[in-house]
Amino acid sequence: MQSTHPGACIIDIGLWRAPYMGLYVAIRFPLLIFLTILFTALINWMLAHVIGADFSFRQSLLAQLMAFTVAAMILAAIAPITLFILQNTPPISTGELFGHHLFLLINVIVLALAGIATNGRRYQFFAQKTATPIIARQVLVAWLAGNLLVGAQLSWNLRLFIGSPHLAVQFLRSNPSEGNFYESVFYNTMALIQTAQ
Repeated sequence: MQSTHPGACIIDIGLWRAPYMGLYVAIRFPLLIFLTILFTALINWMLAHVIGADFSFRQSLLAQLMAFTVAAMILAAIAPITLFILQNTPPISTGELFGHHLFLLINVIVLALAGIATNGRRYQFFAQKTATPIIARQVLVAWLAGNLLVGAQLSWNLRLFIGSPHLAVQFLRSNPSEGNFYESVFYNTMALIQTAQ
């Protein structure tokens, strides 16, 4: 049961290929959130100590939970714009890859901007908990980099939402660690430029 019209995606982006894809996304998405919060809280706690900020693991975990709450509100506010873009791009289908590449890259940009805005809001927290503004900025940059690296790679490994139009729908790919998020973004950008010409 394959849909080639983007209007079929309005209820759940994960349903664009098949009902099972929507079910798989419903399972993998909470798993992605849980793993990202756990790993980034641990990494950010260690980075903060290396930089010289005295955060406990509990504070790091709570900061991550607050950040994800703010990011969820930002993404919910942007969702109507994303759906408008989805409705006005070529169909995400096996025959037309331009729409797939475009929508994938738009989602990456939206998620990255939401993450940057979220971390920007945490600067006040860092400024209160660190000795100097320089340490607060260093913690901010380190946490932003940690969140970007961990969240992006975990989302690549779990292959959420959009999927690949030329591959069968699966719960997990047989090679989830092959390649990486940044390589995929590069290839999708190049493919988008080529198909747009």
